[in-house]
Formats: sequence, C-alpha cells, structure tokens
Amino acid sequence: MSAVCVVIVGAGPTGLTAATLLGQYGVECLLLERWESVYPQPRAVALDDEVHRILARLGLREEFAAISRPHRGLRLVDRSMRVLAEFRRDGEHGRHGYPEGSMFDQPELEAILRGNLRRYSSVTLRGGTEVTALTQQAGGVRVDVTDRTTGTRYHVVADYVLGCDGASSLTRAAVGATMQDLRFTQRWLVVDVATDVDLGHWEGVHQVCDPVRAATYMRVGRTRYRWEFRLTPGETDEDYRDITHLRPLIMPWTGDTPAEELHILRVAEYTFRGQVADRWRDRRVFLLGDAAHLTPPFIGQGMSAGLRDAMNLAWKLAGVLDGTLPDTVLDTYQIERQAHARAMIRLAILLGTAMTGGGRLGNIIRRVVTPRWRLIPGLRQKVMHSTTPALRRSALVLRQRLRRSLAGTLCPNAVVEGAGRFDDVAAGRFALVTSIVPSAAQRAEIERRGAVMVAAPPGSQLHQWLMQGGACAAVVRPDGTVMRARRDLRGLGAALP
Repeated sequence: MSAVCVVIVGAGPTGLTAATLLGQYGVECLLLERWESVYPQPRAVALDDEVHRILARLGLREEFAAISRPHRGLRLVDRSMRVLAEFRRDGEHGRHGYPEGSMFDQPELEAILRGNLRRYSSVTLRGGTEVTALTQQAGGVRVDVTDRTTGTRYHVVADYVLGCDGASSLTRAAVGATMQDLRFTQRWLVVDVATDVDLGHWEGVHQVCDPVRAATYMRVGRTRYRWEFRLTPGETDEDYRDITHLRPLIMPWTGDTPAEELHILRVAEYTFRGQVADRWRDRRVFLLGDAAHLTPPFIGQGMSAGLRDAMNLAWKLAGVLDGTLPDTVLDTYQIERQAHARAMIRLAILLGTAMTGGGRLGNIIRRVVTPRWRLIPGLRQKVMHSTTPALRRSALVLRQRLRRSLAGTLCPNAVVEGAGRFDDVAAGRFALVTSIVPSAAQRAEIERRGAVMVAAPPGSQLHQWLMQGGACAAVVRPDGTVMRARRDLRGLGAALP
C-alpha cells in the first residue's frame, strides 16, 4: 500500500491537464492509465481560444502552435455545396491572444501533454494499469489497481480522486452518478484521411445542412482531413472501410483526386449523445470530462469541456490541500461547471438540429432562413465568437441576481504594458485588475493575501473591458474567472482568499 495526495484515473487530455495544473502547485499526483502509451486513434480535432489559453497556461504555447492549424470559422452549405451562410472567426488573435479556433490531431496533443508532464517531479504517470475499484474510507479513498502486463494487484490510498476515465467511467459508477439524457442521439460515421494533395477548399469547418446525409468537413493538418457523415438506418462503418465505397461520400471535396492518393487513417462509427451526470462529486471523488458530460460535436466542445473542468477544479483542490482555502470551495465545482456544460451541450444540440433536422421542409426553410442567421445578434455572437456563458453564482462567483456583472466571465488575456499578457503576470494567482490607483493600505492588503495587482490604465484593453462591464476593478481567480467586480475598490481586498 502507498499513499498519495491525488490519484487521477485516466490520462487523456483532461487527466493530463489536471495533473499538470496540480503539478504546477507542487501537489503530489499519481496518474493511472490503462494504455501503456498514447492512444493512437485520432478523436478530438478542434478547440477554441479559451481552451488554447489553458494549454498556454500548461506551458505549451509554442508546442501547440507547432502542431495546430487555425481555422476561419463555420460555413453552412446545402447538399449541392452551395454556401448558405458563413460565420468567420479570427484566425490570428482573439481576445485571449490566440486564434479563435484551432484544428489539431489528438494523439499529437496527448504526446506533448505527456512530454510536458515530465517537468513536474510531484507527478507520476503509470501506464498499463487498470483501476478496478474505488472505496471511500475515513480520511481518504482506496484505489484498487491491476497491472495489465503482470497481473499484479495492489492498492493506493489517496486524499482525493479525479475520475477522468471517459464515457464508460468506473469512477462515475463508484460515486453512484447517472447520466441525464438531453434527448439527442445520432449515429455518425467519422473518417480521417491523409493525402499530400491540397484539396484547395476554404480553411474552415464545412457543415452540410441535409437531413438525409448531414456531413461535416474540415482540414485538420497539412496532410490530414476529417469528415463526419450521419448514418442512415441499416448503415454501419463496415460499409465504408475501403476507398471504393467511401469515395462517393467524400468526392464533393476530393473531386478527381486519384484513389491511390487518399490514405484512410480511420473509419469509425460513433453515437453522438447529449448527456450530463446528475452528480459530479461524492465526498473525495470528482468526475471530469466525458465521465461527467457527453456532447454532440457540432460546436467542437467535447474535449474542451474536460479541460475547462480541470482548470476549474485544480486550483481549488491545490488550495484546500495546502490549507489556504477551506474545503467548502470544492462545492463550487459542480455548481459552476455543470450548468456551463449543460448550456454548451444544449447549444450544440440546437445548432445541430437547426442545421440537419426537419426533413424536406427543413431544407426549404434553411434555404430561406439560413442566409439571414448572421443578422440575428444573439445567434451571430454564439456562432461567430468563441466566448462561452458566464459561470453560475457560487461562493467563488459573487454577483447580485438579475444585475449585469463581469463576475463569472473570463478576464481577457490582454496585453499588459511591459509584462506580456495578463496570464503571464497573474501566473496562477489571484489578481486584482483595477483602473483605480489603490491606497497604500489597500496595496498592502492585496500583497498580504498573496495576490497580484494588475493596472488597467486608460486606453488599455483591460480598461475597456472593465468599462464595458460597468466596473472599475475586478478580482480575478487563478483560472481567469472574475470572482467579483465593483465600481470602486471597497471590499475587493477582503474578497481575496
């Protein structure tokens, strides 16, 4: 038997992100993964600038830029490939300093996440291990493990366990959580193809709006392309495993490219679902990623939601473990993340249904209505920009009901004069962003609490952000979320933990 502060079950992107963030705080972690090395099949392919910002926080700014490809947004087309509407995104620098949308290969991302993890001596990654049981006991959690190579069985006792073990989560079963169905289930064919031929299409996501054969196309890398096709009743992935049968589906994009130039990397059938776990925590055990929520891929938020979970929870857990935060702050994890995840899943379902549902009548309506979608302010904001909803009120999101506030939103990763960007200055600490010069006593209080002060001088991006939010100062948490905002500094120093 051995003891460790945190055991993380599952070394996918969510588990690796949680382990890295905890490692940055010096927390001792054991990361257990059933696969010996990176799972080789491509799965997730897209993320937004909010999640790109998380990867930069992990220390992967340059590495991710080297393996990713900015995309220009979303283009809606009909079955004849006629463009119905186009929603562009900033392919250079959004409000967080990164492209608003990026394409990547998940195995490559996991490889750089694993390599980066070696920088933290407090974190151990153990592959080829199967977690077989979790048992909560006085003061900790017993984790039963089997070595998949030797068959050796042993157990570890952890202060906390993070279940990042995917859709078929053992951790979810152990905490007695069930998945709440948001009434969306569709069978889709997912195809990855490599070719040295440049197919020459618009460098964004193409969504074919067709109730019979809805489809999605995107260029993932220099030589890699992804298609997703909704399967009709009776079809399976076995019908499309060779290029002869697959080619009629992808021909609208590949044209007369010779079949021998198209190399199938993967053909797989997926059932896209919309589900959220009813509980994300049982005492010392937490659910993250696909263990807690499943989303259709229409807005590219599947993997991203898991990284948001890790970013939300890691700093809170580190604070509880080192005694700087009360353990009651852990109650805010489900309050904040469950509502946010559900909102994003409902948006994905709404857009997916609007783009692919309704039969022949739906097609007729889309031809008329879709070109005007971009004129609808609320919809245009949701599709064209990567900003996600504010977090719900909690003990760490302090705002009055029914009043506009920056609390719960992300502070932009703005350029700070002479110091890089906001995240470089905050460096994982609480920060007070202010356009008001604090008094000597207020400055001393901020420093005494271990926070950093970030000035927002007139004309700066941070100053404009405060003004637009009706505030002059804001307390920003280590995950970049605004905890509290005011028109003056009164009470903000005391709000800092």
